[in-house]
Amino acid sequence: MKPCTVAIAGKGGTGKTTIAALLVDTLVAAGVRPVLAVDADPNANLHEALGVAVGETLGTMREEAFTRGIPPGMDRRAYIGYRFRKVLVEAGGFDLLAMGRPEGTGCYCFANDLLRECVDALVQDYSCVVIDAEAGMEHVSRGTVGAPDVLLVVSDPSARGLRTALRIRDLAVSLGLDEGRIFLVVNRSKGEAVADNPLPLAAVIPYDPAIEEADVAGRPVISVPPGSPARVAVEGLRRWVISYTAVRPPSR
Repeated sequence: MKPCTVAIAGKGGTGKTTIAALLVDTLVAAGVRPVLAVDADPNANLHEALGVAVGETLGTMREEAFTRGIPPGMDRRAYIGYRFRKVLVEAGGFDLLAMGRPEGTGCYCFANDLLRECVDALVQDYSCVVIDAEAGMEHVSRGTVGAPDVLLVVSDPSARGLRTALRIRDLAVSLGLDEGRIFLVVNRSKGEAVADNPLPLAAVIPYDPAIEEADVAGRPVISVPPGSPARVAVEGLRRWVISYTAVRPPSR
């Protein structure tokens, strides 16, 4: 069964990584597991929000796999598949895959094609895939992570932030994503009225001092306590995602 794929995009500073981490955590808590968390932002910090360590990204692995010798008895394709599995970080109820920077010197068409094959094969093992995407959605445009079933565009409540969200929506549509599957998530709301915009609203996440406290203390975002405003709101978003995508835990 094909897993549901939820991509979360937004300009830097909107809190999309926080929402991605909490969504992964609440999906796992609701029994939707295993979840694959994909950090597709070159400024990778989803692992910190989830409280796991990342030793290597697909970007660095790809370059090293084409600049270093391969072990005897393995061809380049088999070696990339082997290294790909070592990049995957396994955790309780979820795994994490850090994509790293998509750019590199030289031609990586063959390497990217192999990585796309690896990702396509990997996601079949999961109930849901949550992608922390950058605003430019480079990995979506390159096809490395495929087209998401739902794109959540994160914005603050300001008119300027919402205009940026609309530009991200337009970019996503230009990349071939279905406009009907693109939704807005307003983050760090203090009760402001959301300016008129043509993006359908999936959730409003309130300002939560517990998030800032965790950040200042260097604790994972998912350590915020049950009942904290942001966690409760993301639990509502999780219910919306489950309902919208009809995701179910795998039968295995």
